[in-house]
Amino acid sequence: MVNPPSDPYGDLFIYYLKGCLISGSTIVDRSFVGNWEEDGYSFLFFKRSSLQVVEELTSQQPHLKLLDNFQMSYEEWQGGPVLPIQIGRIRVIPPWLETFISMEYLPEESNRVEKKAIDILLDPGVVFGTGTHPTTRHCVEALQMLASRTSIGTVIDIGTGTGLLAIAAVKLGCKRALAIDLNHLAVKTASENIHLNRLEDKVLAVQGSADKFVDLPSDLVISNIHYDVMKRLFRRDRKLSAKYVILSGLLRSQATKVEALLKQVSITLLEKWETNGTWYSYLGKIPNGRQ
Repeated sequence: MVNPPSDPYGDLFIYYLKGCLISGSTIVDRSFVGNWEEDGYSFLFFKRSSLQVVEELTSQQPHLKLLDNFQMSYEEWQGGPVLPIQIGRIRVIPPWLETFISMEYLPEESNRVEKKAIDILLDPGVVFGTGTHPTTRHCVEALQMLASRTSIGTVIDIGTGTGLLAIAAVKLGCKRALAIDLNHLAVKTASENIHLNRLEDKVLAVQGSADKFVDLPSDLVISNIHYDVMKRLFRRDRKLSAKYVILSGLLRSQATKVEALLKQVSITLLEKWETNGTWYSYLGKIPNGRQ
């Protein structure tokens, strides 16, 4: 039996810096994968040891300070091998396995291909969001459920990550999707996946704060994000124009608070997902939403 091709990343060399790169900075190195910035810190990813490149960067931008560096396999970074998975009709396939996909490489719990399977090519890079996490699976299931019940014109995907949910929405028949993330690397990764699936005319990835986009006219808002951000977006005094909402990324204690929040803002709960009593997701209908 021929072994499947391995991922194109191999080992990752990660440099952890205090501070963020000056806006517009570029790292000219063929092995550079990307820069993840969060809370005033940066994680630079390379495919080979690049200490000299990083040291040159910190000398040019002295506000940066190298705190540590790590080397690990791509599988270790992603928490396991990135393999094709199937969620209902949706098949998520790493592009390096596109020509190799077969039933034996699908997970055991999804060991059959349903009729009219919908394929999505997804290269997560170093961004999390391969479709394996329970909350992501919940969202894909919720999308399929909603798409089977009603027509969805426009979607806003908040905290898009790899762009998977925005792409899935359009693949399921939505006309347009806006993929939002605060992180530049996530937006870059989502844009590349949109291009992989040839959906540039229907899906747009944008960097920005969720607060600036959640009120835009849409039929569906997907919010697979931290609870602390979510509770700001769905407060009582905010008038959402969407008709439906998918809320996910919630732990048990947070889910209880979200259920109370849904009642406060009169969002009708249509469906609830739960995995191992730990992860929770919701599909709701917004009163007086966009008609």
